[in-house]
Amino acid sequence: MARYTGPRVRISRRFGVPIFGPSKYLDRRGYPPGMHGPRRRRKLSDYALSLMEKQKLRYYYGLQEKQFRRVYEQAARKRGVTGEIMLQILELRLDNVVYRLGFASSRPGARQMVVHGHIEVNGRRVTVPSYALRVNDVVEVRNRSVSRQLATRNLESSTARQVPEWLSLQKDMFRGVVLRVPTREEINPVANEQTIVEFYSR
Repeated sequence: MARYTGPRVRISRRFGVPIFGPSKYLDRRGYPPGMHGPRRRRKLSDYALSLMEKQKLRYYYGLQEKQFRRVYEQAARKRGVTGEIMLQILELRLDNVVYRLGFASSRPGARQMVVHGHIEVNGRRVTVPSYALRVNDVVEVRNRSVSRQLATRNLESSTARQVPEWLSLQKDMFRGVVLRVPTREEINPVANEQTIVEFYSR
């Protein structure tokens, strides 16, 4: 599956949000890229604003358009608030949970850890980043020296990031457990999910 490998700061500057994590460059130049960036004052249409919100969330979780639309369709079929369900589906992806637990320093890094076979779910090796986790699922770094060394380095570098309350981390055992489904307040999305729902339901 293809993924975005282009310039990340450029994307963050386009939306004015640190999508790929904190960036000093974004702080220095908090306006869109390009020669007209500092002076751009044109009014955006409702469609353009909705598209921007959708793109923000898509880049944030590292999904391609086809994958992201599939997440929306899956959420739309379930009972409840579609936007919140969509966020919960994204948060419960295996690559995102690996990142949230601190086993990886970034979502692309978490994706790579999963694809390279460093992660187990309920004692079985899983190599699919989009694997949907459920409550009480156990996510663990495989008991191999290479896997554990990689996770140790990432855990040490991610001490500033707090593990969310809906997850439980046993650092010494390189193990995490999904305690419950996260709420919208705990997810604190970078984009307005309701606008995204309206964008797709046109």
